[in-house]
Amino acid sequence: MAGGGGGGGGYFGVLVSDPWLQNQFTQVELRGLKAHFMSMRREGDNGGLSLRDLSSKMSRLKVVGENLSEEERASFLRDSYQNLDEDLDFELFLRVYLKLLAHASSRVGSAAKNSSAFLKAATTTLLHTISESEKASYVAHINNYLGEDKFLKQYLPMDASTNDLFEIAKDGVLLCKLINVAVPGTIDERAINTKRVLNPWERNENHTLCLNSAKAIGCTVVNIGTQDFIEGRRHLVLGLISQIIKIQLLADLNLKKTPQLVELVDDSKDVEELMSLPPEKILLRWMNFQLKKAGYKRIVTNFSTDVKDGEAYAHLLNVLAPEHSNPSTLSVKDPLERAKLILEHADRMGCKRYLTAKDIVEGSPNLNLAFVAHIFQHRNGLSTQAKQISFLETLPDDTQISREERAFRFWINSLGNSTYINNVFEDVRNGWVLLETLDKVSPGIVHWKIATKPPIKMPFRKVENCNQVVKIGKQLKFSLVNIAGNDIVQGNKKLILAYLWQLMRFNILQLLKNLRFHSHGKEIIDADILEWANSKVRSLGGQSHMDSFKDKSLSDGIFFLELLSSVQPRVVNWSLVTKGQTDEEKKMNASYIISIARKLGCSIFLLPEDITEVNQKMILTLTASIMYWFLKQPVEERPSGASDSENGSQSETISNSTMDDTASESSIEENGTR
Repeated sequence: MAGGGGGGGGYFGVLVSDPWLQNQFTQVELRGLKAHFMSMRREGDNGGLSLRDLSSKMSRLKVVGENLSEEERASFLRDSYQNLDEDLDFELFLRVYLKLLAHASSRVGSAAKNSSAFLKAATTTLLHTISESEKASYVAHINNYLGEDKFLKQYLPMDASTNDLFEIAKDGVLLCKLINVAVPGTIDERAINTKRVLNPWERNENHTLCLNSAKAIGCTVVNIGTQDFIEGRRHLVLGLISQIIKIQLLADLNLKKTPQLVELVDDSKDVEELMSLPPEKILLRWMNFQLKKAGYKRIVTNFSTDVKDGEAYAHLLNVLAPEHSNPSTLSVKDPLERAKLILEHADRMGCKRYLTAKDIVEGSPNLNLAFVAHIFQHRNGLSTQAKQISFLETLPDDTQISREERAFRFWINSLGNSTYINNVFEDVRNGWVLLETLDKVSPGIVHWKIATKPPIKMPFRKVENCNQVVKIGKQLKFSLVNIAGNDIVQGNKKLILAYLWQLMRFNILQLLKNLRFHSHGKEIIDADILEWANSKVRSLGGQSHMDSFKDKSLSDGIFFLELLSSVQPRVVNWSLVTKGQTDEEKKMNASYIISIARKLGCSIFLLPEDITEVNQKMILTLTASIMYWFLKQPVEERPSGASDSENGSQSETISNSTMDDTASESSIEENGTR
């Protein structure tokens, strides 16, 4: 396949002649902006675009469009440029965009609420510095957890004072392995390309596998593309590593892994609430619970300013490991001295730590969070009383529900909404996240004038939001018999899952419809996907066949391996495939299928069990995302046997997709190049 990556975006990135300007953007952002620029020109009179046109046309761009009104953009352009009728080239367009971004951020900066959403929406430009202390901490963490890895030990330990980390990350192996440390079994290691020297194509596959797998464990990678790893973009690589390590360190902060956490609450009503909290919040609850025992008067609400002086740490460690305490920790006046004594205390407990006394005093939030999480993993000081554990047995444990919740949660988070969700059933109850998701899936469908943004004090406003969610669902022809907005506000699990499944399915079918010329606006239905998959497997002489998405014979995985092989012959290594006769063999095939589909460029959120148990919904999404990937490939790069009539229209690709290309398309591109 000529020089390209899984997304056809490949190595022919968008080039800008001025290197400074080029460095202000990631490749994904440049692709998105270029697409917007081209479509604005196409709409202009005789294919031109002037500065004057931008005030109205830039309304479709994320930050600049949302945080500035058309009038504000127009007056800013009038103040900044003499000749508004000048024809714009792409570079001037980028410079104007940067100026407007800075203007928007200075406007928004005062409202702290928006600033985090603003930073999320554009990891662009303003200044890309990296924290050396975070880098040193992550390097130590990786050296410790991956030092014995058969392949990586030739490169480890890394030296934190050099650029080792970014150089080694360029091959993609390190990050794939780190994802498996965080959530074991996410990536089938047989799918990682490990050789001393990888060609650009193999590297790109590793990065595609890494990005799609990172999304599937809950990382937000909206602004990162494979090109950024290849270029070793330090702030982006470090940002992703930081998210992966955080997921690893917080993995035990839930009732399934650590049932003793029920000690933090008094009755079953609070248990429900505890289960819906994000892990960082549970960690703070635990810390305050232990500090109360120590007679510490203040409440710790964050991992930066509240722990800077070290007093909370000193009390926490004295409660958890009194045998190692040092009376002078609390009596010394100098916070830096106290921080050193705290770290010595942690060492005596045998607690691994990756931060310095200076990091504590400076209040580095990521490193302090990691420190507290390590202490929790090492010694949580909770008791295992029978009374509390019996409490948990009364809670309904429905694995099917929790598996679906997980898939929908990661899918929604991968779209790059302004709110990150930790628990679907709790976090969709105010309707806002669902409205944002609907807007991503079908841009322009939400009537924002009547929507209320969180935090929402008045209960009826939540109901209004959810009523709009149900109304739009009916407009999109979802089957919503007897569902009212209030059911979502009440957190009715079955109804929320039913709604989300229809939304995810609608998104996939839309994406496919937009790619197929010959659908002539005709809706695509499940049967089309089934027929496509069977004909692909047949065309290459495959023996297997799928009767429906719940066909039990799919559990051995052979059908999907033949399908993947038919869309990209070199992606399946048949010597690694089992016959799929025993449960163990089926599971190995299923985990291999998921990893090679991700490596190809499919963004999917299922688990191996979804294949072995033939979960109809997830089987449909898997088949559809392979079909979507295939139809996006330019005709000349398709394996033989692919008919032209199935060629997707490249210009119509909508990028805010569930199954996007090599990169998780940037938030700039969220409105698609329609």
